[in-house]
Amino acid sequence: MARPTPAQYATGTATVVLATLALLLLTGTTGGAGVALTAAAALGLGLGAAGAVPRTRPAAAAGTRREAVRRRAGVAVPGGERGLRG
Repeated sequence: MARPTPAQYATGTATVVLATLALLLLTGTTGGAGVALTAAAALGLGLGAAGAVPRTRPAAAAGTRREAVRRRAGVAVPGGERGLRG
């Protein structure tokens, strides 16, 4: 399983905190069971929000530094674009 990105942590955390505060204020819950149920609902919302943040694609392998410099200069690199040795 891939690790969450910082954006996913931030989105999930903000959603949990804000949803918990909003639900507690709107419902006026003061009992322990009500607060626990509200916190569980907010945690579910936070997990959903964190899962909705798109993941970034990993960068392609650049090969060696020499190959990267040659590609940037427009010089042909043996093995095509992938930097494979042939």
